[in-house]
Amino acid sequence: MTDPHQPLSPDAIARLLTDTEPYLSCDECFARIDEYVEHTLSDPSYLDVPMDVHLAGCAVCAEEAETLTELLS
Repeated sequence: MTDPHQPLSPDAIARLLTDTEPYLSCDECFARIDEYVEHTLSDPSYLDVPMDVHLAGCAVCAEEAETLTELLS
């Protein structure tokens, strides 16, 4: 468990302040993450705004996307 008196990191604060529109839940993200990573690897200019927004604000899903990217690279 984290210390409730420890200050938040700048990265944690940025994630908390990220605009989450258009909204995508973690369940929806996990359902689409394999396809998203495959698309971004084959086309670096590929855009999926809901996924991009979600991954910018959710450290857990972003870590999953990073791991998948490393495995598929």
